[in-house]
Amino acid sequence: MNTVLIKNAKIVNEGKIVEGDVLIEDEFIVEIAESISPKSPNCKIIDAEGNYLIPGAIDDQVHFREPGLTHKGTIETESRAAVAGGITSFIEQPNTVPNAVTQEILEEKYQIAARTSYANYSFMMGGTNDNLEEILKTNPKNVAGLKLFLGSSTGDMLVDSSAALEKIFSSTKLLIAVHSEDETTVKENLEKYKLQFGDDIPVQYHPEIRSVEACYKSTVKVIELAKRTGARLHVFHISTAKELDLFTNKIPLEEKQITAEVCIHHLWFSDEDYATKGNLIKWNPAVKSADDRKALWAALLDDRIDVVATDHAPHTLEEKKQVYTKAPSGGPLVQHAVVAMFEAHHQGKISVEKIVEKMCHNPAKIFKIEKRGFIKEGFYADLVIVNAGLPWNVKKENIIAKCGWSPFEGYNFKSRISHTFVNGELVYQNFKVKDKKVGKRLLFETEL
Repeated sequence: MNTVLIKNAKIVNEGKIVEGDVLIEDEFIVEIAESISPKSPNCKIIDAEGNYLIPGAIDDQVHFREPGLTHKGTIETESRAAVAGGITSFIEQPNTVPNAVTQEILEEKYQIAARTSYANYSFMMGGTNDNLEEILKTNPKNVAGLKLFLGSSTGDMLVDSSAALEKIFSSTKLLIAVHSEDETTVKENLEKYKLQFGDDIPVQYHPEIRSVEACYKSTVKVIELAKRTGARLHVFHISTAKELDLFTNKIPLEEKQITAEVCIHHLWFSDEDYATKGNLIKWNPAVKSADDRKALWAALLDDRIDVVATDHAPHTLEEKKQVYTKAPSGGPLVQHAVVAMFEAHHQGKISVEKIVEKMCHNPAKIFKIEKRGFIKEGFYADLVIVNAGLPWNVKKENIIAKCGWSPFEGYNFKSRISHTFVNGELVYQNFKVKDKKVGKRLLFETEL
């Protein structure tokens, strides 16, 4: 039996921080108490005194690029980066090549992950204008949900037929997650700037092309559709202040039929950063104004926004260095997301308890993930030790994502992930990922 005892930790769980010990046996947390004595001479003891013990973060939106785009990243390389960043479970998106829009292609991704993933995994089924039959075959017990691109992004998965959307929303009880930008608005804006600049549009116009209005128009439409059909809707990567009044904090999360996510880059960067970061912070939806960023923080704290995620979407530096119209949108974030949120804690923006709520508890609740996202007896031992007072600098030598760069390069973080456990196994310790691909397929509580 694999037995680990974590002692003297500041245990962060369900809005409280309590000093104590956590005992792990094999895959599970078996005891949480003020003081626990080892029950076996083979028990590995880790003294976490002064450090936070948090549930492993659950990233509900990543793009790990396999199959078909593996020069950018693979499930193996990006899950390594994830566990180094304290993310122990991920939900990956269907715009790989081929797109995961049939049950056979979707299952192939699960088989790759079963062999190669360091973190726990689920893969979303992809929706198109004409694959409803395949969508309805999806098993909600072992697939996180359905992803729809209402605005085009990496890959060719745009769902732009109103009739198809209506049919999908009316027919499935799967959670529907959406990339919400109005395609017509984006295209019209792009053509306007191409007339002025050709292909070499200065990247600071990205938030004018992927505009506030493009986001708002699409989100209004999809929320109205969800309300009319009773569908369960989760809106990915909210980026504008204008969209926030479309979401509520008047009811408990468990009762919400419509939920929202914000990503690290929209909380961290603003349009002022395009001057120094250029295409490295080109995302869809775009990083927008400092006022939008401030409003996103307010909505995160007052619970109109439910989840913090990464939208980790690596591209090579060579790809990012191309002119605006050819440079792809997206960037690597899983390794630095948790410490970036702890940085915000150091700046007085958010409590550690709230970080855990938004990155660990709430994704587990929204997706109804079995036995993960909390530090509880009987739950899987997905655990992360965070030293909030051990600074480090992000540099090429310690970036783990395959693409080899980060928008945080050169930044000094005040907090460090010292240990990451996945299913009771210590998979990461102090800048070293151990060769333990112990990730499991996530399962979901469902009555369907």
